[in-house]
Amino acid sequence: MNIKNIVLVVVIGLFLIILAQNVQVVTLRLLFWQIVISQVILVPLAMTIGFVLGYVVAWAGASKRNRKKGS
Repeated sequence: MNIKNIVLVVVIGLFLIILAQNVQVVTLRLLFWQIVISQVILVPLAMTIGFVLGYVVAWAGASKRNRKKGS
């Protein structure tokens, strides 16, 4: 087992612990809307959105650097 797999197992374990401890229902207020949702759904949703946005920003930055390098 290499270090990458160990880190992945630890991160997934921490994620599952966080989910298990956040089962209450919360109200999400966004501008004029109110959404009542369980934190078990909200936490992974927020993490997924953050991951996707981070990936897109990193990809856009790498693409911009590659265009400058080619010019």
